[in-house]
Amino acid sequence: MVDMWLQAIGSEQTDREAEHLATLLAAPVGAEVLDVPCGGGRIALELQRRGYHMTGVDWSAEFLRHARIVDAGHEVRWERRDMRDLPWRARFDGAVCVGNSFGYLDDTGNADFLRAVRAVLKPGARFVLQTPMVLENLLPHLKQNPWWKVGNVYLLADNRYEPSTSRLEIEYTVVSGGQLHVRHGSHRAYSYRELVELLTATGFTVGLAEPYARERPNVTFIATAS
Repeated sequence: MVDMWLQAIGSEQTDREAEHLATLLAAPVGAEVLDVPCGGGRIALELQRRGYHMTGVDWSAEFLRHARIVDAGHEVRWERRDMRDLPWRARFDGAVCVGNSFGYLDDTGNADFLRAVRAVLKPGARFVLQTPMVLENLLPHLKQNPWWKVGNVYLLADNRYEPSTSRLEIEYTVVSGGQLHVRHGSHRAYSYRELVELLTATGFTVGLAEPYARERPNVTFIATAS
């Protein structure tokens, strides 16, 4: 599945995303920025090319192995850590968490992650959180069995939202090289109000990157370290 995610998004889209994130961060060139979790490093590497000093944190050894290979000049600092284990204090001028990276943990774990991000940011620094796990946006866009083809890899998702736990339970079926693999994923989905309250409770002042619109699959928050 890692190989599929590494191929899923092209360079043009990554370039557009990085440019938008750089605008939202509002940090000067040369600033220290954290990407957590960073996956295979596509955003961290693009922000580094724009002049930021990047640190990428992820728990996946496979993703980080790929990131280090692509980063031949060792420009980015790559760290294998739990996303709640961020040892720096008031070091970074900005941080990003994008894609499907937020909501894997339970309520306590998600709050601990946000507190950890707040602790590594300088006062007034921005944390850009982009997530599809906002209920008002998730449920209208949710398809039960979407599928994708990336290269020679096929991915089928079986989506099931559990109201009692506010979690999206996903069974992934991957077909690659004549082999079939099945994995399970689970995301905590928050209402818009719940996520704003969680960010506020963990030390941020919350704004939106663009006007709220239900037709967008993602919601992007600008959370400023209080």
